[in-house]
Amino acid sequence: MKSSQDNFFQKVYSVVKLIPYGRVTNYGSIAKYLGSAKSSRAVGYAMNSSHNMSEIPAHRVVNRVGLLTGKHHFFGSNLMKELLENEGICIVDNKVLNFDTLYWDPSIEL
Repeated sequence: MKSSQDNFFQKVYSVVKLIPYGRVTNYGSIAKYLGSAKSSRAVGYAMNSSHNMSEIPAHRVVNRVGLLTGKHHFFGSNLMKELLENEGICIVDNKVLNFDTLYWDPSIEL
């Protein structure tokens, strides 16, 4: 039997898989979309647990201002940055440049 945490994590992963290539979203937007607006930290825990699942583009989830706060959970301290840059996203001082333009809101776009 799955725990409620496992179910929540699976819901998070379902949303993260939908983030378009070259776009980013944040923990709070995912939590809000899932009807659990105060659970952005739990979304972060889900992202931390997803790094052995290659089908989850966890690198596309950043904090509310575009900072790469989850970068330390990737293998190698620059992997998150490199993955985003490979998608054409410019990163300056560990922050997504043009975050407002690249931001994807699941509440609006799903």
